[in-house]
Amino acid sequence: MGIETHQNAHGITEVVMNCPPVNALTVDEWFGLADAITAAGANPQTRVVILRAEGKGFNAGVDIKEMQHTDGFDALLGANRGCAAAFTAVYDCPVPVISAVAGFCVGGGIGLVGNSDAVIASDDAWFALPEVERGALGAATHLARLVPQHKMRAMVYTATRATAAELHAWGSVWDVVPRDELRDAAVRLAEQIADKSPTVIRAAKECLNGIDPWDPKRSYRFEQGFTFELNLSGVSDELRDEFAGTDKSAGGAEGSNT
Repeated sequence: MGIETHQNAHGITEVVMNCPPVNALTVDEWFGLADAITAAGANPQTRVVILRAEGKGFNAGVDIKEMQHTDGFDALLGANRGCAAAFTAVYDCPVPVISAVAGFCVGGGIGLVGNSDAVIASDDAWFALPEVERGALGAATHLARLVPQHKMRAMVYTATRATAAELHAWGSVWDVVPRDELRDAAVRLAEQIADKSPTVIRAAKECLNGIDPWDPKRSYRFEQGFTFELNLSGVSDELRDEFAGTDKSAGGAEGSNT
């Protein structure tokens, strides 16, 4: 368990988050995820990366319990840098990254998916940024790549969810399938990409990043500055302590700040 990597003969590399109980990643796991995606993209045999997860849901963001059980700001700073590294690895990966999302995708999960090139979701998938309930800000940069502008703002202020069906209607999710068909659907899309010239696809990825209207790496780091400011005020610690004491699981995976 942890961060796993598998590659098939077609040049499709799967990077799998398998971090029970809810894929809320520790600092080391965020950096491990970044390293796995970077290594996959650096491999000349890789034509496409599929990012997916085992377990109850796709990703629950940062492991808040680790943060609350670590003295000082080391865990907070580590999580900030680890998330930024993982999001950057997805965005800068020289080949397309497909996120296959089942169940919950919250906090840091939004950062991963929002920086992906394509998204396949299960019909039970949902997306949210509960950061304001945890005294944090972050990944609105990436949510804005998934939902319309005013929907993004309302979701940030209220910490409410959007469904896979909604994202599909907005065009940010390629397809919605039953959960047990998710991996196969992601592989089918990956095979369509892998069938093209790898030289052209790598050029296309660099080209599309180059015409983005804003830099998501710089934008996200700007957001993180407000998270640290809120931590210095003391409000974040209070809200995280309150959350960590509830010991939510699964559906309550919405507990992690980016």
